[in-house]
Amino acid sequence: MREQGLRPIQMWVPDTRHSDFAEEARRQSAAVAASKHAAEDQAFIDSLSAEDA
Repeated sequence: MREQGLRPIQMWVPDTRHSDFAEEARRQSAAVAASKHAAEDQAFIDSLSAEDA
């Protein structure tokens, strides 16, 4: 892969096994849903998720 100009990286992501993960995910989801921009945000995500995109 290095010969192709790529390099390895390490990325830290939330541990879904942690006891607080579900509660924090719910809190963040509720905050996004309550935003005055929720409809615009969802439309953006939907446009990225479109099958023909």
